[in-house]
Amino acid sequence: MNTGDVIIFIQEIAYLLGVLGFFLVYSIVRGRQSVINLIVGLYFALLISLQFPYYTTFLGTSHTGHNFALGKVIIFVIFTLIATILITRLMPEEYKEKKFESFPKKIMLAAGGTILIMLYSFHVLPITEFVTPGSPIQALFAPDQYQFWWLLIPLIALYLN
Repeated sequence: MNTGDVIIFIQEIAYLLGVLGFFLVYSIVRGRQSVINLIVGLYFALLISLQFPYYTTFLGTSHTGHNFALGKVIIFVIFTLIATILITRLMPEEYKEKKFESFPKKIMLAAGGTILIMLYSFHVLPITEFVTPGSPIQALFAPDQYQFWWLLIPLIALYLN
């Protein structure tokens, strides 16, 4: 393993741990219900972004480069925010709990959210413009035969909460 491979691996681990850390901090600060709303919002954003026909209208005709990839990620984030706000309005009120109460459930929800983001990164969003293809984490999340099972794991985490 040469130095370039180690740097790529460290970048992807940092991306994975950064997403996990975001979800964990979000669950501690905002509570379990907020993470549940965000996970359901991510599922709805996936459905909307897969069928969204206006990417070229908003992002222009050049389908290559970092700008188009970044634009698609920004549109996906907007879909996620809108869906999460909608789900927050529809779901019941927050659980009345302290910051570190039910911490194992918060970890499970954070892992579920991380799985969704990693899966979307390699299947829906053009994240390969920013991350080098062929890395170990991509080998875990990118194969099409695993996509269904990775999508199922966060639903199981929601059920167990």
